[in-house]
Amino acid sequence: MVAEIAPLVIPGVPGGPELLIILFIAILLFGANKIPKLARSTGEAMGEFKKGQEKVEKELEEMRETGNYDDEEEEFVDTEPVTAEDEETETETQTETEAN
Repeated sequence: MVAEIAPLVIPGVPGGPELLIILFIAILLFGANKIPKLARSTGEAMGEFKKGQEKVEKELEEMRETGNYDDEEEEFVDTEPVTAEDEETETETQTETEAN
């Protein structure tokens, strides 16, 4: 019995020549000096995303285990002042009148 070897090419994924063209275009767009910085910041962003994802998964798992679905965190309080729309339109009208 002979085992069939799976192809190394995955359809839809760029191969060697395509990756070289993409790398060349990236060097032209960003410059050789900025590519390591971009890669580093991308890696850091991915790490932060992964941490957030793990935190959410951990919280969901704790909720499943305890059965406590109530959110006991503080309620959101809006501290921005509320202004009436009439006051804004009067101010805009006065500004337009003064400009003319």
